[in-house]
Amino acid sequence: MATNIGMMDSAYFVGRSEILAWINSTLHLNLSKVEEACSGAVHCQLMDAVHPGMVPMHKVNYDAKNEYEMIQNYKVLQDVFNKLKITKHIEVSKLVKGRPLDNLEFMQWMKRYCDSVNGGGLHSYNALERREASKGGKEVSKKSAPSQPSTKSSTAAPKSQTTHNTRRNDVSITNPHVKASRPSSSEGPAYDEQITELKLSVDSLEKERDFYFAKLRDIEILCQCPEIENLPVVEAIQRILYATDDSASVVAEAQAMISQHQRESELLSPIPELPEEGQKADNPKRKHIINVDVDAAANTTLSPRQRISDASDVHCSGSPLVTY
Repeated sequence: MATNIGMMDSAYFVGRSEILAWINSTLHLNLSKVEEACSGAVHCQLMDAVHPGMVPMHKVNYDAKNEYEMIQNYKVLQDVFNKLKITKHIEVSKLVKGRPLDNLEFMQWMKRYCDSVNGGGLHSYNALERREASKGGKEVSKKSAPSQPSTKSSTAAPKSQTTHNTRRNDVSITNPHVKASRPSSSEGPAYDEQITELKLSVDSLEKERDFYFAKLRDIEILCQCPEIENLPVVEAIQRILYATDDSASVVAEAQAMISQHQRESELLSPIPELPEEGQKADNPKRKHIINVDVDAAANTTLSPRQRISDASDVHCSGSPLVTY
């Protein structure tokens, strides 16, 4: 049984019209929109049709109008899922809002699940009798019941009109009507197929649009974090997200913002200091110059006798012939 179905599964490409026809034929209802089943009562009865006796229908409220009443129906549905060990997550907060796309996706999953159980067979399920046990079920059955005779009366009305017209008009007038009716009968199924294909394409495009919008929304929430919202990359991303036009200059402006920030950071970086090795290499030269200056100053202050004695001391101490 299909409990977890991927988003690209064929079940999610079933159109609204097919879903509505399946619900109305299975439960004998007269829904015109998928979001009319947002109360959760329809989902509970669909599970009751597939698994007879599993759903406590006396706890289901078909007359639920407020969100807290709808949540009670979804609690009943969740209990059934737990009994059957179905791991499908129910987005209750989205479904009770009556959003068309969310209700369509969940109903597409319901149809796929019901079709996977016993090949979709309902074993002569009496929807009207089971719905009477629920709150507001009788009123719903009464509202849906007159819809069938009304369709019969609506089909009978054109027949009576055509009979009156044939009595009033001659045979020569009826011939154009016959010619005009032939192309409509042959082109009707073709138009129906085109309409269903267009509806399917619209549904898939809406689903794809919402998928990518959710991704962009996640990126926007991430960019609003106080830890990274002042980074230049984040500012460039926000420039692209909040752009009102579709021109390619938006991407170029975002790239220019990043490159400009890099240039400013390079200009504001501190000047590199001189290496310490160069300073150490200059110190011996300075010491040598200082020592030469000191020796020259000392020689000028000495008397002639002191100079001669110093010179003789140097020569004597350096000669190998000197004996003591």
